[in-house]
Amino acid sequence: MRKPRKRSFAELVSENKSQLLKDRDAIEKIEQRLENKRLGKAE
Repeated sequence: MRKPRKRSFAELVSENKSQLLKDRDAIEKIEQRLENKRLGKAE
């Protein structure tokens, strides 16, 4: 049996990015969080 190969950080980041781009709800949640953060700093 082969030992499973560990994925590099860059591979994990690209995999996570592709999953997020497919997930519309997650994108909207992130955008809302960023908007709230910007509004908080503006005050």
